[in-house]
Amino acid sequence: MLEPLAPSQWNFTMAAHLLNRAGFGGTPSEIERLEKMGLDGAVEYLVEYEKSPDTTPNPEWAKPDPERREKLQAFRLASVEERKKLQQEERLKQRRRMLELRGWWLERMAKGPRPLQEKLTLFWHGHFATSVQKVKDAYLMWLQNETFRALASGPWTQMLMAVTKDPAMLVWLDQAQSRKLQPNENYAREVMELFTLGEGHYTEQDVAEAARAFTGLTYDRVQQTSDFRHRNHDEGSKTVLGKTGSLTWTDVLQQIVAQPQAGRFICAKLWSFFASEHPSDDLVDSLAAAFRKGGDNFKPLLRILFRSEEFYADAVIRSQVKSPVQWLVGSAKMLERDLPPPLVAANWLSNLGQDLFAPPNVKGWDGGISWITTSNLLARYNQAQMLVQGNGRLELNSNRKGLKFMERRFNRMHGNATPVSAEKIFQPAERNQKKLLLAALERRFIQGRLKPTQEQVLRDYLDARGTLEDADILEIIRLTMSTPEYQLT
Repeated sequence: MLEPLAPSQWNFTMAAHLLNRAGFGGTPSEIERLEKMGLDGAVEYLVEYEKSPDTTPNPEWAKPDPERREKLQAFRLASVEERKKLQQEERLKQRRRMLELRGWWLERMAKGPRPLQEKLTLFWHGHFATSVQKVKDAYLMWLQNETFRALASGPWTQMLMAVTKDPAMLVWLDQAQSRKLQPNENYAREVMELFTLGEGHYTEQDVAEAARAFTGLTYDRVQQTSDFRHRNHDEGSKTVLGKTGSLTWTDVLQQIVAQPQAGRFICAKLWSFFASEHPSDDLVDSLAAAFRKGGDNFKPLLRILFRSEEFYADAVIRSQVKSPVQWLVGSAKMLERDLPPPLVAANWLSNLGQDLFAPPNVKGWDGGISWITTSNLLARYNQAQMLVQGNGRLELNSNRKGLKFMERRFNRMHGNATPVSAEKIFQPAERNQKKLLLAALERRFIQGRLKPTQEQVLRDYLDARGTLEDADILEIIRLTMSTPEYQLT
């Protein structure tokens, strides 16, 4: 099990599959470039992403606020009316920053030099699901996002320790309020149930004892950093997962990672994210063994995963429903066009069910077939039309005066955006010969063949036209993006 794919089986389809899953897809020329590298070269290029320089600037505000102490003090001393005004100003500032942050991250996914790093960052965001709706601070959400990015393929223990003391997580799961005399069990429970072991692999006593070990770890609101306050820490003896002593939070995390189930749990989640749902027990055991052999480090595991025969099995290729983010970013890349403005992109993703930095709950997004509902599918078709043909209107799901103003302003300025350039993405022969155009459509958007019934729909559309105009080509692109096959990757 997990034997490398034979070199003779490596081709355009396999390279496209790797780029779709380890990134967000690409153009035929980008896939061909990966194909020419061979399997080992392509995997090495994606996994060793640190070798590709990344000069993407951070948002201007992505740093601690040097005036935060004075602002907090001014808020405490303000009158009731002044406080209401300050709170309103803060909410507007945070909304603007979160809009910028969502656009910033989507641009990294679409145009950044390290697709796997961004895909892993998306995985960790869903795994350690944290929402700005409770955190209420764009800087903390950016900081967590950067932690995921920096440690994306590193050691498991290092990631867990960084997330445990991450300021956004401290706020999100109430660890900041946990003290010796009143330990809060939220984080202790979720770190075992959702992040590392899964239900049935710990006891309620383990949760209670771990919560005691985590006491003292808190959030410094002035410095916007984590802090450990010894006076609030329970130094008594505790027993967690069979280990007894005056355990601290780092001791607990190390004991969790030492459990064989911790490796099986995270390997199963990684396989489900990158390959297919419900991996067999044998496959999970093999992944976990490789993970343990690599020192519980994700990079060696990913290298094995992306080279394995199982990853390229017929049952895996084009079997995964595209997440809204995968759909939007991948569509922009295939169409060779810019993403919509941040306000539009964020609204589209929210309508499709994946509001970045605001997962629905601590479990994150369910994914898979849950991405496809009747309304979400219709929204994909409508958004495909807007991406391809450059028309359509923005409709925000809110009656707030400020958001309605942004909606009207956008529709005045961008109601008729630039359509996709057929000349840019198709060769002259492909634009003029219907048979060649159909093959080019499938190669670019499906990386394979459509089902005969879907292919016939496109063929009938082309046969009903005489000389193909650009409008005809844009319409058949839209039709291709509205097929069931296009919703899969």
